[in-house]
Amino acid sequence: MTTIVFDIGNVLLDWDPKAIYRDHFADDAAVDTFFDEIGLFDWNLKQDHGRSWAEGVECLARKFPQYADLIARADTDWQRSVPGSIGGTVEILGRLKQAEVPLYAITNFSAEKWAECTIRFPFLSDSFRGVVVSAHERLIKPDPAIFQLFLDRYDKAAEDCIFIDDSPANIASAAFIGFDAIQFRTPSALSVELMERGVLV
Repeated sequence: MTTIVFDIGNVLLDWDPKAIYRDHFADDAAVDTFFDEIGLFDWNLKQDHGRSWAEGVECLARKFPQYADLIARADTDWQRSVPGSIGGTVEILGRLKQAEVPLYAITNFSAEKWAECTIRFPFLSDSFRGVVVSAHERLIKPDPAIFQLFLDRYDKAAEDCIFIDDSPANIASAAFIGFDAIQFRTPSALSVELMERGVLV
């Protein structure tokens, strides 16, 4: 049976870091300017790569002391950036699980925030036969090595796996390894793509 491998952020969980700061800045454009100035997304990836949040906040606050309080909020108010799950995709996940389709995940996530989310969203703990978390492995998508690690760990062949992710770079990397890769846009579009591949949803 085909193995299906999910990304988590913006596929199963909403991720909107701007939500942390909308009560401080006038609009989303101002939040974007702030993120660009401090390099928030590159900085966040280092937590996904295994750095602790405490160390990350300390490093960035030292570089931008005028924003120390705002930078700290990226950690202390992090749950605001994940307001909930993407219901349509979670429903697809549940139907696949009920059909006993082998389900796995490969996700860029910090160790601390992943632990929080598995408590907050129980389906993350009971839907998958295995999960590769970037911070645990010190590998991060789109590095092909994280996909190869998944295949080796769970004794899978790439051509037997469908990988679902919202990031074009991650999709390209998975396809390079040999996965059948689907770029996630909406739950309804994903359902169509899976039906076209003969997967029961």
